[in-house]
Amino acid sequence: MLDFGFDKLALIGAVALIVIGPEKLPRVARTVGHLLGKAQRYVADVKAEVNRSIELDELKKMKTQMETAAQDMEQSVRQEVASAGQVFESSWSGLEDGSGSDPDYLGHSIAPPRYLSPKKNWRLKRGATPQWYKQREGVRRNVQSGAARVARFRPRKST
Repeated sequence: MLDFGFDKLALIGAVALIVIGPEKLPRVARTVGHLLGKAQRYVADVKAEVNRSIELDELKKMKTQMETAAQDMEQSVRQEVASAGQVFESSWSGLEDGSGSDPDYLGHSIAPPRYLSPKKNWRLKRGATPQWYKQREGVRRNVQSGAARVARFRPRKST
């Protein structure tokens, strides 16, 4: 910008003192200071506005990039779902025909699943039931022999 050294500033001050005079010089210096401050604030505001517009443009570019990436991802997911649906439909139609020998997409023959009886593990099922439910429903939690049960509910002899 402007390159003012100490000697140039002293020369300008001496000329201003001679031209303006010692009575008006402080008021003029104060006015010049206020004007320079306003100019600096104006320049700072312009810089900030330019920076905001640049950041806004960058954000708009990022937004468009993200939207295109999301659209591409959506299209690829839709294509994969459609291809998986076609494979499923072709294998399902082969099962409905009863042939059971239609190959799947890997080349393996598809056979209907055979029936497997469920494995009943009643101890595991009982252990998975919460205690509060067992108590509410009256499920026995402690095993007693038949004789102990009879003795428990037998009326007591009065003496």
